[in-house]
Amino acid sequence: MSERIVVVGFGPVAARLVEELVPAVRSGLVQLLVVGQETEAAYNRVMVAELGVGRTTADALAMADMDGLAAAGVEVRLGVTVKRIDRARQEVVLSDGTRPGYDRLVFATGSRPVIPNLRGINPDPAHPVLPLGVTALRDLRDAAQLRAAVTTGKRVIVLGGGVLGLEIALAAAEEGARTTVVHNGSFPLGRNIDRGGGAVLAANLRSAGIRMVGNARSTAVEHNGPDGAFSALVLSDGSRIEGDLLVLSCGVRPRIELAEGCGLPAATGILVDHRLRTYHEPHMFAIGDCAEVRCADVDCLECPDAPGPSGLVGPGWRQAEWLAEYLVLLAEGGQDAADAHVPLPQEKPGVVVLKARGINLAVAGDNAAEPWDEEVLTVGVSEGKPRRQVAQWADPEHGRYVKMTTRGGALEGLVTVGMPRTAAELVMLFERGSELPADRSLLLRLDGPDQLDSPASQDDPQRTVCRCAGVSGASIEEAVLEGCSSIPEVSKATRAGTGCGGCHSDIKALIEKHFQGVAA
Repeated sequence: MSERIVVVGFGPVAARLVEELVPAVRSGLVQLLVVGQETEAAYNRVMVAELGVGRTTADALAMADMDGLAAAGVEVRLGVTVKRIDRARQEVVLSDGTRPGYDRLVFATGSRPVIPNLRGINPDPAHPVLPLGVTALRDLRDAAQLRAAVTTGKRVIVLGGGVLGLEIALAAAEEGARTTVVHNGSFPLGRNIDRGGGAVLAANLRSAGIRMVGNARSTAVEHNGPDGAFSALVLSDGSRIEGDLLVLSCGVRPRIELAEGCGLPAATGILVDHRLRTYHEPHMFAIGDCAEVRCADVDCLECPDAPGPSGLVGPGWRQAEWLAEYLVLLAEGGQDAADAHVPLPQEKPGVVVLKARGINLAVAGDNAAEPWDEEVLTVGVSEGKPRRQVAQWADPEHGRYVKMTTRGGALEGLVTVGMPRTAAELVMLFERGSELPADRSLLLRLDGPDQLDSPASQDDPQRTVCRCAGVSGASIEEAVLEGCSSIPEVSKATRAGTGCGGCHSDIKALIEKHFQGVAA
């Protein structure tokens, strides 16, 4: 008898899980029901901002072939909400009045935007009422609002100085909108970057035509525009920033209410073990933004430092691919066969990359220490450990900055602004845990005027080009050799470029390199 699997949610991570399970559905091993709250099938939510500024299309964002899924036997219900989960009966109570049963259930509910508590906005985070002209830029309708503002050169205010907020602001400014970024720290990306890098980044943003308003606490929105539309953001000092569209980019929170409602433990996200099983219910799982991998074993060596949900699509995709294999093993051979499967590998520290034309930024690891901190100079030596070392270089006039934090020669943290070749080399060394050259200045020279060729990391076929999907340069080159001549063709063949889109320029360079070689 086939296993009945219900997937709650139909975003990018759920779409990958469904795609991986399709062969098992075709063979009759699995019955699969997918419940999506939105009326649209899965699409790449990470690229909604690109859609909003007119750099991509809704068709390009689509991640599910609905006709193909139907032909394979996958049941998808769109525009349907899960009201609650009946664990005792193993049923899902849906808004359409049905109660489908399940043998296995997967939470892929993702996250919702954080809506700040401002006067003029309904503070209920689950059901915020946003005035006309205020958007959190999460779905296709939100993208249409941004598109209308950008097309007509309106004033766009972005509230939030994180990566997504900065990318939205840069893209909108480049496409013709008058853009302001409002954030509550002394520099943008305050949670990721150090003070020196933040100051250089802020200067680069101003040079790109963006007005920066830092150390600002927002208190209210005014909506005195036409038909009650947004007209101004009010700050705690009483000042007003007038605009036509307010984009809320204040982070996200995992959607855990369904799991909590049926009694499953949750912290930041739904708590799952290293096989993505929820506590106390081994036949229920969670993946993506809603899942927090932190097992119940107090002696687990991996879990004390385990982060909460990353908010990145790459780790979610890797979870989806692993879980699909595990679910198939459960259906084929039962619990013993599945438990023989290698547990989900621990996720490596992420690399933050700003996807923007004209501004190159990469941040990873712990970069808070400064070169002359007492902790840097002394800690570790008495315990026989290599001490931490910090190398720092700044050229604010030209918008360039590098910090390398190492222990025992290996990178623990990095910050680069305006140094693309150095960034590529450092990111490769960080991901591999390799040692830096003793003379750190050698890395700075990669971006010197005499270095016209790409650094070694760019020519390394095993380097990761697409971090979201984990695709190497060698895999992309192989796809190009087999006839792929465009980014969409490479994406279809390898999945590279289907996540945040930050690797599109690298994919394009590999394609051009191949065809230039053929022409020669």
